[in-house]
Amino acid sequence: MVVTQENVAVNGSRSFSPQEIADALRDRIRAGDLKAGDRLPTQADLAEEFGVPRGDVRQALRVLQEAGLLTNVSKGSPPRIAEPTAGPDEPQPTMVALAPRLSEAFAERHVKVDAACLTAESLMLAVGESLRLIHEDRVHPASIDVRVLLPSREIALAFPVPVENPGEDNPVHQRWLTMRNAQAQVLQHNLLALRATHGIDVHVTFRALPFTPPIKLYLLNGEEALLGYYVLDEREEEYNSQTLEMYDALGSRSVLFAFLKQAGQRDASFVEESQKWFDALWETITTDLTLS
Repeated sequence: MVVTQENVAVNGSRSFSPQEIADALRDRIRAGDLKAGDRLPTQADLAEEFGVPRGDVRQALRVLQEAGLLTNVSKGSPPRIAEPTAGPDEPQPTMVALAPRLSEAFAERHVKVDAACLTAESLMLAVGESLRLIHEDRVHPASIDVRVLLPSREIALAFPVPVENPGEDNPVHQRWLTMRNAQAQVLQHNLLALRATHGIDVHVTFRALPFTPPIKLYLLNGEEALLGYYVLDEREEEYNSQTLEMYDALGSRSVLFAFLKQAGQRDASFVEESQKWFDALWETITTDLTLS
């Protein structure tokens, strides 16, 4: 886990972020300390253990829920550890599939990750495991080059959009833009920090798409392509004391289909054509993206 000065409480004791709490609980699940069907401790107990407010615990539980590791998440009782639902070669939700594939990619000497998506949330969260391996001195990349295509702030998004026409004021678009910028900034900060801590040659670049991507695509070291479809649904979310009704897609739940160059000519062609598609967009109709 990445530890910064912000992780130290004013009284000198250790303070955990929601992502770090999620990482710690995920490690317990993988180690077998928490098994399928077991209930987690209550939010109050977890808040006391990690020395954080309950809101931080709830955020951590949402991360694990979206990763498919928890079931029965509700306010009534602690959630249970989920049963494994798919083998390593079967399609899985983004937050289940992406982290381990990134970890394998980061084991290479020279790491190259290209992503086209609606926001950088899934990539921001999934790369945490790779960063932890670097900080634990278990992988040693010499260079990391990350390129991300995200929708331009200037376009009218196909989604997320309000269920009803908001007129000139569109809080759904503002919510998306705030998320896009914040998540991309965290991703950029955590990766660039490796320059100072480990002397790794890191480059993180963003370009703006002039359209809303209907799919999410991750290209890893030119050897693997992970493709998922954004599936729209009507849902509500609180934002700036408003209840927003919108048509949106939760990218973390998109099922990723993996294509490996080494798996045969069909997969190899898909990886190569996906890379050509990404490179063509990067070099032609996309523009500089400012995270503000």
